[in-house]
Amino acid sequence: MGVTDCHVHINPVWEMLPRARAILGTRGPGVEVEAYDRSPQRFLAYLDRCGVERAVLINYVAPEIVGYTEKANDFAIEYARTEPERLIPVGSVLPTHAQPGREVERLAGAGLRGIKLHPPHQLFRPNDYLGASGGLGAIYEAAQRLKLPVVFHTGTSIFPGARNRFGEPLLIEDVAIDYPDLLIVLAHGGRPLWMQQARFLVRRFPNVFLEISSIPPPRLLEYFPDLERLAPQVLFGSDWPGPGVEDIGQNLAAFRALPIAAEAKERILNVNPESVFPRS
Repeated sequence: MGVTDCHVHINPVWEMLPRARAILGTRGPGVEVEAYDRSPQRFLAYLDRCGVERAVLINYVAPEIVGYTEKANDFAIEYARTEPERLIPVGSVLPTHAQPGREVERLAGAGLRGIKLHPPHQLFRPNDYLGASGGLGAIYEAAQRLKLPVVFHTGTSIFPGARNRFGEPLLIEDVAIDYPDLLIVLAHGGRPLWMQQARFLVRRFPNVFLEISSIPPPRLLEYFPDLERLAPQVLFGSDWPGPGVEDIGQNLAAFRALPIAAEAKERILNVNPESVFPRS
């Protein structure tokens, strides 16, 4: 049982809008990621150097804000076929899809291992199924039935055009109530505005996991002072190569240096990811 990075962005960067691509920069990870996008073997070698066994490849559809189309799903599935025991593809279905539930089923049949929803980039509230957006309900129903985790972006985004009011974690409370068997992952823990909301949801619902990607590890105990207590429902993630995340290995080393119990670190790095993203 090795370390799983539950939030890595291996995405088709050639689909990104220029204003979105600029966020990644022109040096360091912003350049390296395209080379890794085109060579799974090269990326796997990078994971080896970082001391990471498995990586969850977070892809999603956001044509208006980022530029990613439904081709991102096929990209993730095909990429992960190189080494399916180590690469876990996550993709997305928009609630405006003609048949969102059936599309979730199709993608799962093709190998997708989870659904990513990014409300600030996809421009909806997670509980909009209570109103006009029935498509969201179909997505949740299909994911619950197929035992696919749904990874929600929570917290803010600096991408041009992002609507950050949709990133408030408490909007996901309705989802957890209405779909009690749905496995829910709160990516980024609501940072930097709504950490307590994320913590509340994790404490209230046993099927909700806190995922700590993009939070600088030295600040984790400032954001979540009771991280050790929450550890049974916490997942490690880096958000590489997102802004401020230069290297997965450095991120992992900084997490290991936190003054929390070794058992809690083991749960967060190794044990919990195996339950959310089990081995086939």
